[in-house]
Amino acid sequence: MTSDLTSAPIPQLVRRLAIPAGTGFFFNTMFNVVDTWYGGRLSTSALAAMSLSFPVFFLILAIGSGVSNGATTMIGNALGRKDHDEARRYLSQSLSFALLHALVLTAAGLALAPKIFMMMGARGEYLFHALSYMNVIFAGCTFFLLNYVMNAILNAHGNTVAYRNFLIGGFFLNLILDPCFMYGWAGLPALGLGGIALATVFIQCLGIFYLFSQLSKTGSMPSFHLADLIPRWNYFRELFKQGFPSAMNMMTVSLGIFIITWYVGRFGEQAVAAYGIGTRIEQIALLPVMGLNMSTLALTAQNFGAERLDRIRETLRVSLRYGALLAVSGTAAALLYGRELLGIFTSDRSVIETGVGFLGVEAYVLPAYVLLYISISAMQGIKKPLFGLLIGLYRQIAGPAFIFHLFTVVMGMGLIGIWWGIFGITWSAALIVVIYVVRTLAKLEKELIKT
Repeated sequence: MTSDLTSAPIPQLVRRLAIPAGTGFFFNTMFNVVDTWYGGRLSTSALAAMSLSFPVFFLILAIGSGVSNGATTMIGNALGRKDHDEARRYLSQSLSFALLHALVLTAAGLALAPKIFMMMGARGEYLFHALSYMNVIFAGCTFFLLNYVMNAILNAHGNTVAYRNFLIGGFFLNLILDPCFMYGWAGLPALGLGGIALATVFIQCLGIFYLFSQLSKTGSMPSFHLADLIPRWNYFRELFKQGFPSAMNMMTVSLGIFIITWYVGRFGEQAVAAYGIGTRIEQIALLPVMGLNMSTLALTAQNFGAERLDRIRETLRVSLRYGALLAVSGTAAALLYGRELLGIFTSDRSVIETGVGFLGVEAYVLPAYVLLYISISAMQGIKKPLFGLLIGLYRQIAGPAFIFHLFTVVMGMGLIGIWWGIFGITWSAALIVVIYVVRTLAKLEKELIKT
């Protein structure tokens, strides 16, 4: 499972890694849909509290993603070099790195959550629901981050099936546990919105036992001692160097959503609703591409360690080809069935019409997302994560702040100016990334020839 990432045919490996990962992302998305649906059954206040909690919850996800990407990169590089002792050391250090971040997140989250939510305008019942949800989530940070890093370790070994199985099982278990904890079935106390959070944390806890059992089957940890978890700062430094830019890049996404929503909000509630529904449709269309991200990262990490730049180039070609097919399918669906897709979420005609305008432009942006996501994953795999952060700052913050004002105010394009602004910013970012990747690989090849 570990060595064939540097020797087996690339198309076969991309399919083997990407399909389970993409399937897992789908069920993870549906897991969140189930939570939202049950939250809506409680009250409008509870549903609003879940929405208010999302940016705070996103912080946990961003840090988990950073820790995960750093672990995949360093372990994958070591495995590619056939340095299994180094891979084992990074394995244990990744676990302690995740634990340290989890403890800090839990302490900071429980202490600061009330002030954060009050600053965001929550009071009374609204504040009570938000805290009842997020306090449980913060208390379970350890489970979230350990699962992230164990998934990263498995990815580095070429196993994306285990996490897929966990996400599928978690989805079906969540269907049962959400109402059980929320309403107090089987003699349990009714916990309301906190019950939904408890179901999530409980499932994450179960996931640790399953993923650890799968990890033990890789043969990468013949023996495990608690002393292995004692922090070694040189390993922590490398994990931080690879993971921090990735975490910050993900955080820019949250800030970017805020900026776009602020500009869209100037055109009314219907525009905001249309944008929200349109982005949900877009996210569903891009779910399979998330699987390609994971396969690209794992393959480039190991092959970079093995100094097989030819296989990294082939990984990019194959992944982009598969991604282009997925993007074209999503573009066609958005253009042909956009009105029907929007109608699933709302019956408001003005919202649907505005949403059709959004999808009519955004449909042509999907191929740019494929270029961005896959290329940035490849850069992470060859230990150049900072470029992804710089592109994220341009795409999510600097670009929108300038272009949206130019198109909507100076040029007077109105709401459609925001849609075309997203188009221009995303495609320009994608082209910059492609040029950077081509030059970076060419430079690495020259350096390899010299040595």
